[in-house]
Amino acid sequence: MVIFPAIDILNSQVVSLKNGDTNKCTVYSDNPIETALHWEDEGAEHLHIVDLNGALCGQPMNVDIIRDIIEVIDIPISLGGGLRALSDIRSVFNMGVAQVVLGTSAINKPEVLQSALKEFGEAICVSIDAKNNRVAIKGWVEMSDVSVLEFAQAVKDMGVKRVVCTDIARDGMLVGPNVVMLKEISNIGLDIICAGGIKSLDDIVKLKKIDIFGAIIGTAIYTGDILLPEAIDLQQELRQAK
Repeated sequence: MVIFPAIDILNSQVVSLKNGDTNKCTVYSDNPIETALHWEDEGAEHLHIVDLNGALCGQPMNVDIIRDIIEVIDIPISLGGGLRALSDIRSVFNMGVAQVVLGTSAINKPEVLQSALKEFGEAICVSIDAKNNRVAIKGWVEMSDVSVLEFAQAVKDMGVKRVVCTDIARDGMLVGPNVVMLKEISNIGLDIICAGGIKSLDDIVKLKKIDIFGAIIGTAIYTGDILLPEAIDLQQELRQAK
């Protein structure tokens, strides 16, 4: 189990959205760099960063902030949001990003995903953003016609090893993860990083029991429902119990 503290960046601020809705936005910090350093100091081994402006407009928008974060921390970064061109994917890897998460391009531009997989291999992860059993795209403001399981099978067949799975209805709501959906996707044979809904350490234990690879925790660590050092300690316990 890997715990990924989330840093969602919108208009240069660290935010949490409810159900991905920018009209339901809580700002937690005006300084994403300080936030990244804080989570590193709290014991994080890996950060998950989302460029929300990029996701909404279709190209990276908070590159300078992300570059500054990479320069000051010593832990790896996963990055998603607006990475829909191979040139942009190459650019963020060259900046020092450890893992790129592709969403919209994986559906609308499968040739980009194929090229990225060929060039970067397992450093490419795909985001499965689920709403009413279909995959949402373009910053979750549009719905594709592709079902969640159909998409999961398709990206696995293309060579994807790891996916970030988000139940949009639970994202930012502190209601627990969608274990049923995660089990169904896991049965396809993909390593899953769960995002959306995690509210307690018990949720992390539940995810471990169904062999989920990792958990992205956002709202809960900003509200204090989960204390990151305690989650990191639990992460270590779960690894030792393997």
